[in-house]
Amino acid sequence: MNTVALRTKRKNIDIREDVFHFLSIKAAASGTNLKNYIETLLEKDVEDMNEAATYQYLCNARPDGNIALNDQETEDFENWLGI
Repeated sequence: MNTVALRTKRKNIDIREDVFHFLSIKAAASGTNLKNYIETLLEKDVEDMNEAATYQYLCNARPDGNIALNDQETEDFENWLGI
């Protein structure tokens, strides 16, 4: 299996006590420790953001059905359809 070592950054963060308490409970319920649980939450948030940002860009830049075909594209499409 080919694995790539990912670089990481270390950052101290301040978490309110009530948030710390509930995240600790959720981490334990997930079978992991708080550090790993928070890291997983952050990674998932970035994945979701990237998908959302990509989708937003595509909706703005290339909206489906709103871009007229040029003459060559129309001809190619009609040939593909056999008409």
